[in-house]
Formats: sequence, structure tokens, C-alpha cells
Amino acid sequence: MVTKGDGYFKRLVRKLTSDVDELDADDLSEQSQAEGAQRACDCACGDEVTVLGRLRTVELRPREAAASLEAELFDGTEGVTLVWLGRRRIPGIEPGRTIKVQGRLAVRDGRKVLYNPYYELQMAT
Repeated sequence: MVTKGDGYFKRLVRKLTSDVDELDADDLSEQSQAEGAQRACDCACGDEVTVLGRLRTVELRPREAAASLEAELFDGTEGVTLVWLGRRRIPGIEPGRTIKVQGRLAVRDGRKVLYNPYYELQMAT
């Protein structure tokens, strides 16, 4: 017989025995779906996507004459590289910040990339 408390107990045991990074990834994935965003692992090259996640890294990439700002967004399932061409800095785009991005997904060197995505900074919860 399964009771309502069994689900709670399973979640509690999982939280006590799981890795912190794994739990954080699960929370990010749940938050992303609650906001109506797509999971990065389900997105394919050429798709118009909306992804919500946390910025892991942000760095300036000078390539020949034109600079670009690159950031890695992680939504709990997979990373997506964000590239803003011709930008050296964008206020609010910093590691640890949660953002929602929209754009057409491309693949570069086997990694998912969004070039010049539309973005919304999310309030800290």
C-alpha cells in the first residue's frame, strides 16, 4: 500500500544521499520548466528556443579584430554557450546570475550556442 507520506520519505532520502551539485541541477531544471522554458538537452540545432538557467562562466574573447562576450548557461540538464558579438561587457551578465534567454540555437565545435540572444535578468529567489 502506497501512502502520501511515501513520496515525501523518498524525496527526503534522496536529498540526504544525493550530491549537492545534482540537487542544484534538479532545482534549476524544475525552475526552468516552471517558467515555461525549454530544457537545453531537448533543444536541437536550428530551433527557436527559450532557456532559463544560471551563468557558470563569463569571459571576454578577443578574436582577431572583434571582441565577443561569451557565457556558459546551465539549466540543470545541459550547458549552452551564449555569445554576444562586438560586446566587451554587459551589465548584469556575471557568473552566478540567473537569466532567461531566447534565440535560434546553433552548434559550434559540438556545443550548443546562442548568438546575440535576447535575455532577461531574473530576480534572485
